[in-house]
Amino acid sequence: MKILVFGNKLVKKDSLALSVADALAGTLRNRGVEFKEFDTAENLEDEGPNITILDVASGIKKVTVFEESDLGKFEKSPIYSMHDFDLEITLKLLKKIGKIKTVGIIAIPMDYEKKKAMDEVMAIINNKLTSKANLF
Repeated sequence: MKILVFGNKLVKKDSLALSVADALAGTLRNRGVEFKEFDTAENLEDEGPNITILDVASGIKKVTVFEESDLGKFEKSPIYSMHDFDLEITLKLLKKIGKIKTVGIIAIPMDYEKKKAMDEVMAIINNKLTSKANLF
């Protein structure tokens, strides 16, 4: 399973997903999980028909999983990197034209404690790995 990780290491509020992915990568590599840092929404369709994203979000209280049906519910937030400009629109468009089948976003609250984020993200990934059903 490949998880695309969005964020900006230079901006503290936008770097937590990258930090969590770095911390979990060694543990999950042996289970077939690859974290891939992804800077922009450009060429998302090249990552396969089923996209899983790890990113930070404001307005949530715990690590939350969003599906493509939730994309229209997102509010615009501060722009910290290029993906913040167009991720929602790009995902909707790629889905509509059939370039991607499913989208799942694992969202971490922007100001969350790293250890808590790691535990909750790990639980979500473990659930996805052990479940035969597609989580997203």
